[in-house]
Amino acid sequence: MWITNSLGEILLAKRHHTKIHYPGKWGPSVAGTVDKGETYKENIIKEAEEELGLKNIKPKIGLKTKTDNKYHHFSQSYILNIDKKIDEFKIQENEVEEIKWFSVKELIKQLQQHSEEFLPRMKKYFELFLSHP
Repeated sequence: MWITNSLGEILLAKRHHTKIHYPGKWGPSVAGTVDKGETYKENIIKEAEEELGLKNIKPKIGLKTKTDNKYHHFSQSYILNIDKKIDEFKIQENEVEEIKWFSVKELIKQLQQHSEEFLPRMKKYFELFLSHP
């Protein structure tokens, strides 16, 4: 889920360094794997509460994509606009090491200059996010 605020900033999360997949990498602020019998929306609402302490949210549906790399999967994105300071989130420390608001300009610059600090497909995810109305 992409979380934005009224300043046009985007909240990203740094994956915990103990994660099996892409430890210590920056990516979208909330993500999860859909369990059997669970919908994409149910999953993202559950994950937002677990990972960031967000309750009673109503995310908008975004793009659905298919990834054909080492981890073949479909991804359903969601978008949530919320105005909170970093210290107002309650992060799940075994999942998320850090969260940070990035301006679009700052994120573009960081992806160009320090792409190794982000999920391998982060640039593509970000381009899709920016292209979605």
